[in-house]
Amino acid sequence: MLSKITITCFAASYAVALGLEVSRLFFRVPIRLMVIALFTAAGLFAHVAFLVLQVQSAMAQNSGVVLSSWFDWCLVASLVLAGVYFGSMIRHPQNAVGLFVLPLVLLLVGVASIFQNAEPFTPSAALAVWRSIHGLTLLMGTVIVLLGFAAGIMYLIQSARLKHRLPPRQGFRLPSLETLQKLNKQSLLWSTGLLALGLLSGIVLNVIKQSKQGQSLSWTDPVVVSSGVLFLWLMTATIFEWVYRPARQGRKVAYLTLASFVFLGLALGFVLLGQHGSDATATQTSHVLWQVLFPGSQLEVVE
Repeated sequence: MLSKITITCFAASYAVALGLEVSRLFFRVPIRLMVIALFTAAGLFAHVAFLVLQVQSAMAQNSGVVLSSWFDWCLVASLVLAGVYFGSMIRHPQNAVGLFVLPLVLLLVGVASIFQNAEPFTPSAALAVWRSIHGLTLLMGTVIVLLGFAAGIMYLIQSARLKHRLPPRQGFRLPSLETLQKLNKQSLLWSTGLLALGLLSGIVLNVIKQSKQGQSLSWTDPVVVSSGVLFLWLMTATIFEWVYRPARQGRKVAYLTLASFVFLGLALGFVLLGQHGSDATATQTSHVLWQVLFPGSQLEVVE
């Protein structure tokens, strides 16, 4: 059944959801939001299933080039946008976000259909691009977790100061509790999304390396396991903060971001101790950085 899924399946689901979003401007229907959610969820399911079939087809052909064409990239980008819209609609159903996001989703799907028969990137180019995406998303996710940790510390200090009615010290003014609470909530959401993209790009990178070089990182490697545990924690904390109303405010959100920092520290420890990435990759990165800083010169490598 899943093999019969085409682009038309999820494009039609998104189009119906957009039509229902537009209808909100003209008349009210009690169950409309539920119908929009169902069509969007169906579109996301078909979208993911279609991409999984693309990956399976590439692996069956032993090409090693997984999700590495303009066709695939447009579909991945549209999936991310659709997922952001779905999450926003669930959290804030009264906001008309779909009027602006769903047209972009359909535009990307349309562009993907134009490049459906285009040649995929070469394995070397795919490796370079996915490696950049993997590193960038993990870096940004790490930075956001750290910012959430700082916001959590400030929230606890500000909360304790207000609870004990202590006057603010000169030169030590902190943001309001409302601002810090919002920062904590946003850090959980964004770090989860970025880490998910980092793990997805890492999986694609591992598959390409396995097919091209015959070498890949073991799925039971401590770095992989710790990154997966960090992602599961962030996802659980985000869902908990969303479902459990008391966790949306007060110290609970701050405690969640502090715990995320602890999990991040463990994951980074495994990365540093396990020397994530090969020596060849490190050497290649050094050459690139050297050429950026000192164009035209050569970097001497000492064995």
